[in-house]
Parts: sequence; structure tokens; C-alpha cells
Amino acid sequence: MSATNTAAPAQSRPDMILLTVVGILLAVGLLMVASASIALGDRQHGDAFYFFERQILAATMGLAAAWCMAKVPTRVWQGLGPWLAGVAILLLVMVLLPGLGRTANGSTRWLNIGGLNIMQVSEPVRLMMLIYVADYAVRRNAEIRSSFLGFMKPLVIVGVAAALLLAQPDFGSAVLLIGISFTVMFLAGARLRDVSLTLGPVVLGFALLAKFSPYRMKRLTGFWDPWADPYGAGFQLTQSLIAIGSGEWTGLGLGASVQKLFYLPEAHTDFIFAVIAEEFGLLGSLVMILLYVLLIWRALVIARTAAAREHFFQAYVAFGLGIWLAMQAAINLGVNMGVLPTKGLTLPLVSYGRSSLLVTLAALGLLLRIDLENRGIASAAKRRVNGRVAR
Repeated sequence: MSATNTAAPAQSRPDMILLTVVGILLAVGLLMVASASIALGDRQHGDAFYFFERQILAATMGLAAAWCMAKVPTRVWQGLGPWLAGVAILLLVMVLLPGLGRTANGSTRWLNIGGLNIMQVSEPVRLMMLIYVADYAVRRNAEIRSSFLGFMKPLVIVGVAAALLLAQPDFGSAVLLIGISFTVMFLAGARLRDVSLTLGPVVLGFALLAKFSPYRMKRLTGFWDPWADPYGAGFQLTQSLIAIGSGEWTGLGLGASVQKLFYLPEAHTDFIFAVIAEEFGLLGSLVMILLYVLLIWRALVIARTAAAREHFFQAYVAFGLGIWLAMQAAINLGVNMGVLPTKGLTLPLVSYGRSSLLVTLAALGLLLRIDLENRGIASAAKRRVNGRVAR
């Protein structure tokens, strides 16, 4: 499996469904961040639009990053795979060093340099590790298919990254990284036996980690029966369920949420979907879910198209991005609806979170580049066929 020509002709048109869905989700996200954070911004910072203004800035930077990613040929990223893995590990180490990592809510996830919060490092690390695993899956495909050692080599690097994420601690990001990496390796042809032998102990390890971590067990018990302790461990989830139930069919109307008025913690971040459900009801919630289904569908279509043209690096990256968005959206929605315990993952493109929004848009720019290369190669092939017919 070799690298392919990844030049995209100027006349290639992007996937308009993908662009439309991303645009709608981004607009809804900005609108709902403004709605969900007005009271909090006014109380904490004396500016009702404090969080909205910062999300607008992050969206602008993210769109610029997406444009840049869409302009860079994917072969460039493929060549940088091992280097990006090294940078990812370095970032995860740096954030744990005294003076460089900022701690908030018991987690050290933000890189702080010169008093400025630069980024939440788990977000770019996820994209860097995906590119590394996809590159390895192409370069060492024969080893992955035939050797347990060949299968394990990149997962050792992924395991180090996951361990550093757990040290922050960031359980949700570690689960997401492991899930994306195993999916790409399986799609690359790894034997089911090898995947099972490795994934089983990983799942068991996560379970034991949750069992012997008091705060994680508190989250689990609060998830199993939030109403048993509605003012303690179950407070956040019960308030989320109250918000969702209050919306009924069509919602209370934009800006009319009651739960965002200091009842529901993290209303503008992890639990923004509950505010959407309260203000737009079941119908609005279903529209949001449909938008994510369309986004993931387009990512998988782009991946299948790349695979059909034997552009396997591009296919693995696109598949990985599709799985990333699917897992992150499903976990966030599940947490909001009480189906999953609290994980601290944002709703892609919608929740407040500058690092998350910037990196998600950059990743979608890379997906758009893969789509443009697919269409450009198809257009070139069509022109060659038409040229032969004309002659």
C-alpha cells in the first residue's frame, strides 16, 4: 500500500452536505452557548456574552485552521505521522509538569505558558495520534495482518498517551483515543484474535480503574440511581433530566431555559444538549441527533470512497474521524440523558470549549481535503477517459 497522488484539481467541488451540516451545527452551537451562558457570564465576569465572545474567537480560529488543513495535501500529514506522535507525547508530559499545567475541577488538562491558557492538550493529541496510527497502518500493513508484534507496536505508543491522559485525569479522552486507535487498526486488517486479546485487558483495566477510584465510583453510583442522592452525587444528572423533561415536544423557546440559571452545572459545556432539549423540545433534540448522523455518514462515505481508490491513509483518517465524532457525540448525548456516567466530553461543534472547537474544525478541514482529493482524482480519471474517446 503506497502513498498516492493527492493533488486536488482547482475545479473539484467540496461535499456540500458535509459543509451544510457543519455550518448548521456551528451556528446552533454559537447560539446555544450564548443562551446557556448569559447568566453565568454576567455573574462571574460582569459580561453576559463573555463565553459567547470567546467561542466566536475560537470558531474564527478554527475556520482558519480548517481552511489551512484543506489546502495541505494529505501526503504531507502522512509523512509527519511519527513526528506528530512524538509531539503528542511531549504535550501530554508538559501539561503534567509544575508551572506548565493548569488545574481546574481536579484535573490538570490545560497547558499554561506565561499565565496564558494555551490549550487543552487532549484535543490536538487526539488528531495527532490518529494521523500517526493511520500512517503506521499503511506503512506496516503486512505486519499488522500477520504479526501480533506488528499490531502492538503503535498501540504501545497509544497506550503511553492514554496513560498520560489518565494521569491528568481525563478518563473520557483516554477511552476515546483507545477506541479510535483500535478501530483504525481493525479496519487496516488486524486479526480479530489480536484485537480481542488486547482489547479485553484494556477494558478490564478501565473497569478496575473505575472501581478503585473513589470519585469515579461516585460518578457511577450517581449515574445508576441519581434520584437516590439528588442534591449530592446525582445533582448534575437530575438537573439535566429535569431540563430535558421540561422541554416536552417543542420546548420552552430560545432563551427560556430555567435550568441554565445556576441549577444545571456546566450548562454551556458538557450539558448544553439538556438546554437545547429544554428550549427546543423533543423535536429540536431529534433534529440535532439527525445532524450528527448526517455528519458521521458523510465522513464514512468519504472514507469508503478513498478506500475504493486504494488511498488507504486517507481512508483510515476519514474512518477515524467518523468514529471520533460518533463516539464523542454518543457519549455526550448519553451522559445528558442519563444513559452513561459523566465523562467530561464536549458535544462536537456545539459545546463551549475553545480547544475542542478549534481542533474539531481543523479535523473537519482535513476530512474536507480528503474529499477534495477523492473528487479531484475522479475528475482527472474522467478527463483521461474523455480524452481517449475524443481521440
